[in-house]
Amino acid sequence: MHVQHDAPTGADALLAPYLRRWELISDGPSFTTATSVLLPVISRGRAAILKVATEREEELGGHLMVWWNGRGSARVYEHDGPAIVLERAQGTRSLTTMAAAGMALDDTATRVLCTVASTLHAVGGEPPDGLVGLDRWFQELFVHAETRGGFFAGAASVARDLIGDQREQVVLHGDVHHGNVLDFGADGWAAIDPKHVTGDRAFDFANIFCNPDARIALAPGRLERQLAIVCEQTGIERERMTAWIVAWCGLSAAWGERSDGDAGHALEVGLIAERMLGRSSG
Repeated sequence: MHVQHDAPTGADALLAPYLRRWELISDGPSFTTATSVLLPVISRGRAAILKVATEREEELGGHLMVWWNGRGSARVYEHDGPAIVLERAQGTRSLTTMAAAGMALDDTATRVLCTVASTLHAVGGEPPDGLVGLDRWFQELFVHAETRGGFFAGAASVARDLIGDQREQVVLHGDVHHGNVLDFGADGWAAIDPKHVTGDRAFDFANIFCNPDARIALAPGRLERQLAIVCEQTGIERERMTAWIVAWCGLSAAWGERSDGDAGHALEVGLIAERMLGRSSG
């Protein structure tokens, strides 16, 4: 996620009505991402983040945060339309730092990600409107595979098989990785920045294998080791989880190639998983 600090006047103007309405106190400089404007604030004495979505997809993710409301996610203090005030992570631990500190802590970080995702998946009740299914979520891979072939065609085939045979369908986070699960101190680890997707719960664990960066994700034996941990933690069958890794990596690489011409290391991770699955892209 690209972050631009010292947001321009227009961004500050977007934040101002919510600062007044909810009597928030600015607690640092505002900053922008491609899909939102954010500002550290104090809300009734609590450290928080005011986030105003500038894209519909980001707004829908905010609605999901409201629905979860602290059940595996950061707590929501205020919300209205594109704006949301979230509990601010104050803990000092980082899953990214843990993953880079050696195999034992990398394994611990993966277990944390599995636990948080599973907590989100267990939330029941009527979910918010606007969620999309995995058949729609994978459309860019299906389109990309038609012209690129090779690994993308194989990944698209795997994805179609999985989407046609989904199990344990839940509301998904959609972007589970080391930077989206934060340390909230005494409250433990919790998720931020969800997408707006529903489907097979196994999908949510696939992104773990590409994170937190290429060096760690592509370390010899790392995928196999993390696969064993994820399957142990979630009860998902090894072959099925491996297939979801192939599908996810195909989608991520397709997004990369279609947006800036770079598939990134998701392609390499996907090829490893494909070999483990026993399929060849030819």
